[in-house]
Amino acid sequence: MSAGAPATTFSSAQVIGTPGQQPRPAPTGAPTRLPDAPARRLRVLLTGATGYIASQLLPTLQARYDVVLTDARGVHRDGSSIQDVHVLDFQSVEDDALRQLFAGCDAVIHLGYHKPTGPVTVGTRLAYEDERVNVDMAERVYRLSHEAGVHRVVMASSNHASDWYEPLIHARTLDQVTPADLPRSDNYYGWSKIAYEALGFTYATGAPGRRLEIVQVRIGAPRHIEEAHFVGNPVGFKRDLGAWISPRDLTQLIVRSVETPDIRNSDGVPFLIVNGVSNNTRGFWSIANARVAIGYAPEDDSEVFYADAIRHILLDHGDRGRVGTEPTGHCPHRSRKEYPA
Repeated sequence: MSAGAPATTFSSAQVIGTPGQQPRPAPTGAPTRLPDAPARRLRVLLTGATGYIASQLLPTLQARYDVVLTDARGVHRDGSSIQDVHVLDFQSVEDDALRQLFAGCDAVIHLGYHKPTGPVTVGTRLAYEDERVNVDMAERVYRLSHEAGVHRVVMASSNHASDWYEPLIHARTLDQVTPADLPRSDNYYGWSKIAYEALGFTYATGAPGRRLEIVQVRIGAPRHIEEAHFVGNPVGFKRDLGAWISPRDLTQLIVRSVETPDIRNSDGVPFLIVNGVSNNTRGFWSIANARVAIGYAPEDDSEVFYADAIRHILLDHGDRGRVGTEPTGHCPHRSRKEYPA
């Protein structure tokens, strides 16, 4: 690499989860930009109902819908109880035990996830088998939704379906990643999300017998950005600032994904991929299609919410740039004679 050019040792696998800590949501308050509630109260199945993401959504979902809750456990991770949750393990129970959950539902929000027992990087059989469980679980959700006459499935995908592009973002050879870019990942976690999306498109085409409407929400960083975690790590800090999504923006995005009447693409297929991030000044995951297709109007910006941390970690140390590593010294450029006439 030429002297003075931006350098990075960033690896997408480094930012899957938050090493060494349990994530917690940012305290941004309740959503104020939800669409008008449907004329008829919808019946919605929520998988992964005792999990971290569900905890951010449930207050709004339960006020808005008749929600059927299911998870492999009946309590939140802190041990607190949750009422009326159907404790069923989608990895092991028979289809007949699950069909009752899907019956009569208008939509399914699939947040269920089997947490791997080890690293999610490629190269080990265990990592593949761990994530294969999640692909199989997604397949059951699609298939049982299709059989039960469910109208729409909203799937919790991840920006890691395209995380191979992130090193290019940090090296400043690419400015933005859009849902239209080919999905690319360098780890099994991202691969599993790509598999979710590809399988979902198959159901959306109508090839299995009818069209199942599918929205894939590529969730970014749905956690409070802990300042102490990023001291001395401006690259990782700016990455999280760009990928951050507040609880109320995530809630709005999920609600609009459930309720928007028409999500057909230009080919008439009811299939949509949206990036799940807030209206971040340092954002590099495009939300333009979410604004257009489902009316997503995020309320929060990490630049505002984390202004003090930005000053401490970045500005006080002379780092005023966007995502990536600040160049130092002389930045070489091609002389005019190197360009074709």
